[in-house]
Amino acid sequence: MRVFRGFDALPVFRHPAVTVGAYDGVHLGHRALIERIVAEARAAAGESIVVTFDPHPRVALGRGKGMRQLTTLDEKLALFEALGVDNAVVVPFDRAFSALSGAEFIERYLVGRLGAEVLVAGYDHRFGHDRIDCGRLPAGCGLRVVRIDERRVGDDHVSSTAIRRLLDAGRTAEAERLLGHPLTEPNQ
Repeated sequence: MRVFRGFDALPVFRHPAVTVGAYDGVHLGHRALIERIVAEARAAAGESIVVTFDPHPRVALGRGKGMRQLTTLDEKLALFEALGVDNAVVVPFDRAFSALSGAEFIERYLVGRLGAEVLVAGYDHRFGHDRIDCGRLPAGCGLRVVRIDERRVGDDHVSSTAIRRLLDAGRTAEAERLLGHPLTEPNQ
């Protein structure tokens, strides 16, 4: 897997299928998104791309005080690679980047820099400071959007927040069940 830091000096990707997110934990819900971009890319003889952030957006914006990180960046990248991802773009997340509107992010980066043809997003994913819904993408952007439904394990909703709550309550086995893999070590 190739890893790029930021959007500068990117190659031209073949028929890119892209997903975007913090992907802290690379849990079962994240895996559904990633497996779908890999499948979409393969079907188009293209490349899969995961766009992720470092640091986590909540940390960068001062809203992550005490937030438990479920994976380090290196762990996250290793999990992407194990899932068959071709490329990861690690965006240095800061206040200036967070000020982009959803339309600016899509037009400037997803389409403009990556050449994205397919965007795979979770059922509740939003872009930019204005939290644009994937169903309201800019007209003519050329992206085909694939939405992935909520993931549940039994009665439990799969999310990084739910996993953090389980870990905070000392329920590691249940958290790992939602992650879909063992924790490597507790991260704070």
